[in-house]
Formats: sequence, structure tokens, C-alpha cells
Amino acid sequence: MSTLNQQAIKIVIISGAGISAESGLATFRDPDGLWQQYDLEDLATPQAFARNPALVHRFYNSRRIQAAKAEPNAAHLAIAKLEQAFNVVVVTQNVDDLHERAGSSKVLHLHGKLNEARSSKNPNLIEVIGQRELKVGELAADGSALRPNIVWFGEDVPAMQPAIREIKSADKILVVGTSLQVYPAASLLFYARDDAEKVLINLEATDTDAGYQFIQGKAATEVPKLVKKWLG
Repeated sequence: MSTLNQQAIKIVIISGAGISAESGLATFRDPDGLWQQYDLEDLATPQAFARNPALVHRFYNSRRIQAAKAEPNAAHLAIAKLEQAFNVVVVTQNVDDLHERAGSSKVLHLHGKLNEARSSKNPNLIEVIGQRELKVGELAADGSALRPNIVWFGEDVPAMQPAIREIKSADKILVVGTSLQVYPAASLLFYARDDAEKVLINLEATDTDAGYQFIQGKAATEVPKLVKKWLG
């Protein structure tokens, strides 16, 4: 197959917390995950931010620093390598930038980004803040409080419709590092075409009847093997 023809083949990667966990970042739903240590009602709702912005900032400032220190692992790097031959879009549930730092050029973040802040009133008024800490009292351009650009519980997922469009047009789909328990993201599986090649790589088996080939194992081990096969 010529490179020109390969470039016409579209691959969509749906990634979850498991891929970042292998770079040392804590997940949320595992037995020792973040939601076991913290009450989401205190940290991940607009009401929590209104009630105690200092606590919310402290939590996300800590996560931002951790994410900045983490390095992309072999799975992130292998996914980026696919762009040498294919049209690749990454749809991630993760709020870190490990996919971008690995070299992926088209990344849709369903749940926001740690390295951005946004207006409390207008979700489209976004500032890139990099690794720095957000402080109570910082204001967005519209005068409202600056908050982490994270999609909190009860809020709309702006990237959901673009993600659905990408998946509907994919020739191959790789789902990696997600337990598929988080909705609406988990519903993305079912938008894949019947004739698309569909692979799911995860540490634990997941109940899905969506026609995905299941490969059990670590992302950093199994993703490079699959990428080598696809590139081969």
C-alpha cells in the first residue's frame, strides 16, 4: 500500500486514565484512586468551586505540577508514531498533555486540560497557564473568577459532538486505558462503523458487545505491538 493511500486511512484513538497511570499519574476510579481519597462534591463541581475555591485550586494546582513532571510513555509515543503513515485523531478523557508532548498533533480533550484556565461564566473564554498555580482572586477577561478548564460533574462536554464525528468516520479505532465506566465518554464506542477495525487494550476486561477485539495488558507494552502491526 502506498503512503498516499495509507494517509487516507483514518485512525481514532480513545484514551483513558490507564495510559497516563503508566506515566505515574493517579487515576480516579481505581481502588486507590483519587475519588477514594477525595469527595468529588468538594472538588469537581461548580458548587464546590463557589463554596471553597482555595481547596479546588489546591487540588488542581497539585495535579498540574504532577502532570508537568510526568513523561510520555511507550504507548503515547507509539500512538504519535502512527501519524507517520495515517490520519490520526486522539480523543482523550485525560486532562494532561502527554499525548501532545509525545508528538500527537490532533488531540481532542473531552474533560478539559490542566494547563488551561477558563472564565467561570463563559466556558469558551480560555487562557493557557502552563504549569503555574492558579490563585484565589484571579480574574478572567470578563471579570469572573478564573477556574481550571476542567469539565466538572453536571457540566456539558463541549468536545463530545466533534469526537462523535471523528469516530463515525474512522477506519480503525483503538480504545486504550479506560474502564469505559465514565459517561458520556463511554458511549463513544458505539458510534464506530460496523466495518471499522476495533481494538480495546486495557488491564481489566470490560463488558462490551460493540465488536472490539480485546487485548489484556499494559498500554506501554501492548500499544507499541499493535502500532508496529498497523505500520507494518
